[in-house]
Amino acid sequence: MLKVETQMARVGCQGWLYHDWTTKAGGATVFYPTGTRAEEMLALYSQAFNSVEVDSTFYATPSAQTLRNWARRTPESFTFSPKLLQEITHTEGLRGEQSALMLADFCERMTSLGERLGVVLIQLPPQFVNTPENFRALREFLPLLPRGVRWSIEFRSYGWMEEATAELLREHGVAPALVEGQWIRRESLFEMAERVGADFAYVRWMGARDLSRFDAVQRPQDENLKLWVEKVRELQARGTKVFAYFSNYYEGLAPASALRLQESLGGRRFDPRELESQPSLF
Repeated sequence: MLKVETQMARVGCQGWLYHDWTTKAGGATVFYPTGTRAEEMLALYSQAFNSVEVDSTFYATPSAQTLRNWARRTPESFTFSPKLLQEITHTEGLRGEQSALMLADFCERMTSLGERLGVVLIQLPPQFVNTPENFRALREFLPLLPRGVRWSIEFRSYGWMEEATAELLREHGVAPALVEGQWIRRESLFEMAERVGADFAYVRWMGARDLSRFDAVQRPQDENLKLWVEKVRELQARGTKVFAYFSNYYEGLAPASALRLQESLGGRRFDPRELESQPSLF
């Protein structure tokens, strides 16, 4: 078995503010203790995981006060991986002066996190297919990304899995997101990552959006997760820093999925019941 440097892995969920994760009075433990308030969730989450993907930044750039609150509620070693604004990726399609202005504002705000900033995810919509116009938009957009920040891009159209794309990403130090989802086969994503050769990997586990509650594992993905564990181990053995985040839609309860990965990579076994003894910060 490959030797793994567990400190190189950042494992967590795609968000932390889910009331379904709160244990009901008298019920079996879910994740957060019974009665947990929304403002307490991040601090509790950070006791179990060392990183989180931030979905709210997809809709609006957070205020400076919001970022200060995030920092105050988490350990200094904790990292945040925000999604880039959907206005840039979905509305503007990476084009135009307005996109450049929004990007500059977003980056100025998010880089204030300093070492707490993990990776910024550029999530493109499925309709952003590889046409000459869209390729030109991507080619003109990537030079605007500040160096010194980790960037990952999620394609949801197979047409981007070509050498010209890999060359462009390699030139700007952008890693292709490795996604367990419905859009592109994982093997094709692995091949693209090999071509790009970034020193970090961004992994996301998605799932069919047919679940309406997120308080229990409803569709176990044991065999699929074993495949990914081996891939993550392989990446780590090469010295690649891994950022890995689960959606509730993968199995039904993202913290359960993330805790299994964390333990599989050699991290400590964490029991959510430990959170019941954590003192409140409020």
